[in-house]
Amino acid sequence: FDYILTAHHADDSLETFIINLSRGTGLDGLTGIPEKNDKLLRPLLPFTRKEIEHYAKTHNLTWREDASNAETKYLRNKIRHQIIPILKEINPNFLEAFLKTTQHLKESRQLIDEAVVNAKEKIVITTKNKEIQLKMDELKKLKHPKVYLYEILKEYGFTAWKDVANLLEAQSGKEVFSKTHRLLKNRGVLIVSKNLSDKENLEFIIGKNMTVIEANNIKLRISELKDNHVISHLNTIFIDKSKLIWPLVLRKWKTGDYFYPLGMQGKKKVSKYFKDEKFSLLQKETTWLLCSDDKIIWIVNHRLDDRFKVTKNTKTILKIENTHSYSLPEASEEKD
Repeated sequence: FDYILTAHHADDSLETFIINLSRGTGLDGLTGIPEKNDKLLRPLLPFTRKEIEHYAKTHNLTWREDASNAETKYLRNKIRHQIIPILKEINPNFLEAFLKTTQHLKESRQLIDEAVVNAKEKIVITTKNKEIQLKMDELKKLKHPKVYLYEILKEYGFTAWKDVANLLEAQSGKEVFSKTHRLLKNRGVLIVSKNLSDKENLEFIIGKNMTVIEANNIKLRISELKDNHVISHLNTIFIDKSKLIWPLVLRKWKTGDYFYPLGMQGKKKVSKYFKDEKFSLLQKETTWLLCSDDKIIWIVNHRLDDRFKVTKNTKTILKIENTHSYSLPEASEEKD
């Protein structure tokens, strides 16, 4: 099918308006039922229930009435039978006035949408890791930053708007959650990300004969190389197979982790490496470490450990590649 048509009419839209108003809502909740939602069309919204009934009777059309529509134990029915009649008694043209008001609100909604689009061009950036960030310095330049926060973030399910607004002045590391996403304060930005699942915090054991390991935001392919011409990328490493102790472990970083960065002398704490590379808190949480006997082989997509590099004495080269989509710099030939 192309579309589904429903019989919602103007009275239904008025009821929805009052329900949303009673619960507390933003502008979207005060514009009534939309005429179109994806494949849902509501062609009868411009007409009142009275007009539709009149048309049906005039053309000898029959319809089925749901008996539950008369029961006032439901909120919508209570509004329909007890509240709206009083409003129409106060103003016999109340429904027509409501339709005019919603049209004005929809036009106001369009103006706000245009302003938000323009603001997002300055405020919102998407990193190469598909991380959504809001620049707070740009946000604070606006006259009503809290309003823009609401408009930009409402699609992610946030409801604790006071807590969201407080992040503008909070310390780095503070966060607010919705059912599906979280908003994290990190230095001068607010970072939007999906809530981490339990699966994303697991450790994965990699046996000697395994060639593909797949987890959230990572897919490693392991293979032996037949020649010594190796090209290094951030998403690909070449290591001396003889230096490995199996099984390998794929895990997230822990306090106290350290490694020996390729090309540098001495060891370095992973936390210090993250700080020097200006990792966001979210990046720290989602970065994987590949380990051998608790020694870090690779901070995946970032830095190889010098202890496992290929040398002139290497007999068997192991290629490990993360084939999950990632933005890569130009390749450079690896030399010892």
